[in-house]
Amino acid sequence: MISNFGLYLATLVHRFRKEEDGLALTEYLILLGLLTGAVIVAVLAFGTQLGVLWQEWATWLENETRLGAPS
Repeated sequence: MISNFGLYLATLVHRFRKEEDGLALTEYLILLGLLTGAVIVAVLAFGTQLGVLWQEWATWLENETRLGAPS
C-alpha cells in the first residue's frame, strides 16, 4: 500500500514538473504588469493634455447631440 502511494506521489510530482501551463500564465502576468506600468507612465506624462482633449471631445459630442435632436 505504501509503495503504491509513493509511486502515486512520484507520478504527480513528475507530471507537475513537466506541465508548462503555469509558465504561460507567469509570462502573461509579467506582460500585463509591464503594460499597466506603461499606461500609468503615459497618463502621468500626458494627463493634462489628455484631460483637455477629453473635455473638448465631450463638448463637441454634447453640441452635436443637441443640434441633431428633434424639437
